[in-house]
Amino acid sequence: MDRARLATFLRTRRDSLQPEDVGLPRGRRRRTAGLRREEVAALCDVSADYYSRLEQQRGPHPSEQMLSSISRGLHLSAEERDHLFRLGGYPTPRRAARADHVEPGTRRILDRLVDTPAQVVTLLGETLRQTAPAVALLGDETRHTGPARSLHYRWFTDPATRRIHPEDDHPAHSRLLVSHLHATYARDGKGSRAAALVDALLPASAEFALLWREHPVPEAYCAPKRILHPELGLLELHCQTLVDADRSQALQVFTAAPGSESEDKLRLLSAGQGHRV
Repeated sequence: MDRARLATFLRTRRDSLQPEDVGLPRGRRRRTAGLRREEVAALCDVSADYYSRLEQQRGPHPSEQMLSSISRGLHLSAEERDHLFRLGGYPTPRRAARADHVEPGTRRILDRLVDTPAQVVTLLGETLRQTAPAVALLGDETRHTGPARSLHYRWFTDPATRRIHPEDDHPAHSRLLVSHLHATYARDGKGSRAAALVDALLPASAEFALLWREHPVPEAYCAPKRILHPELGLLELHCQTLVDADRSQALQVFTAAPGSESEDKLRLLSAGQGHRV
């Protein structure tokens, strides 16, 4: 615990808050730059004496629950909350992965890829948004509901999902999906959406259960993906992935080697001449 820096951090955040920010009346005789200590204490559901001692570097070592309460009371951002926990001598709390909201920065990039197959997916394989060429290449993957929103779930429970890849590629693709789900489960832990997905897949697929017990780990190298299109045939593509800051979503961009037959086929997709049913 860094007692001095914790005290300074609390004071600066208290000074930066105005009564209007937290729904309190300003009053006529306010002399402090921000909130009073007793006001913050009430917001954090702690005694004024306890909070004052923290700011004066003479309080007890606050628990993780106490820091969470203080974080809410001071209206800290996720990054500020993490910093508060580090100052208190604790690991940063696990953040809940966002489900449906595409990050503004990621969306701006995607919107500029109008002539390229690209899509935003969660770490559970849920497609949130696609460009028109991505729909033409892969189909509309945003239409699914329930557990089927996850490609991981569809791959192991719906044989039709596998038609997009040559049969020879199925074992490697299965292992890749399980390895990524293992990584997400390790990050989010029990009680997470990843854990719920694993619990649903274990009794539903013997193949998944076998691979899950083997505990595969994602490889650093991502091999080219072979995709079977109903009109254009086989395409060999590379999938570049841009992961956002908290690793809850990824932007996938599909490209082909310059001068290749697959590049010509991608041009047809972008021109609207290859439509996946």
